[in-house]
Amino acid sequence: MFAICNLAIIPLRAEPSDRSEIVSQVLFGEHFEVIENQKQWAKIKLQYDDYEGWVDSKQYQLISEKSFKALSNDAVILNSDLVEYVTNAKNMLLPIPLGASLSFLNHSEINTEGFDFEGMKISGVKLKEDLITTAYMYLNAPYLWGGKTPFGIDCSGLTQMVYKLNGYKLLRDASQQSTQGEALSFIEESEPGDLAFFDNEEGKIIHVGIIMENNYIIHASGKVRIDRLDHLGIYNAEQNRHTHRLRVIKKII
Repeated sequence: MFAICNLAIIPLRAEPSDRSEIVSQVLFGEHFEVIENQKQWAKIKLQYDDYEGWVDSKQYQLISEKSFKALSNDAVILNSDLVEYVTNAKNMLLPIPLGASLSFLNHSEINTEGFDFEGMKISGVKLKEDLITTAYMYLNAPYLWGGKTPFGIDCSGLTQMVYKLNGYKLLRDASQQSTQGEALSFIEESEPGDLAFFDNEEGKIIHVGIIMENNYIIHASGKVRIDRLDHLGIYNAEQNRHTHRLRVIKKII
């Protein structure tokens, strides 16, 4: 079966339970394959990044395989404002977050509720320098494990959504993103928009941020914030210490 998220933001959980950890979110307009059903729960695989998890089966709309394939081949069109609204045929308002997918609105066989959007849209591949401008839109967003919106976001959700809004595809988790792109040997080789990855004592990649000019980095830690970056890692001036240990820098673009 195939489906699309017709609500603003729904939780994607590790297990089929309301008490289970939220590993990511599915935003309005994202489409996916339903790969398993269990009572009121469905295990899904997102088309965009192949990420898997469980969602409440009351929180999506089924679509045909033909519609799924058509959407998958469409250009990605996203809401480019912090929050906007779609209206349906009954003039009911539905708020949608930055990065919500709008491609399906052009498909009458999917858009059965008659959703209409009059806000700002973004599509296509942008300049690398635009990544930082987009990242600023998430500044001060609270940290939320599994989050993908300005109302709550995690470190890899920030990097994935910033890249997505500029036409580039990243995988979902920091450890997955660290397998993409070209490794750089020194911070001095990096450019604004490159990604810096950080590991724990066991050597596992646990954090990611977007490099800015003049050895600064924007990342989600407590909130989306800007800190200093050096060869050791992220230096938090408020705490007067390094908070994350640098593992590798990757040039994606």
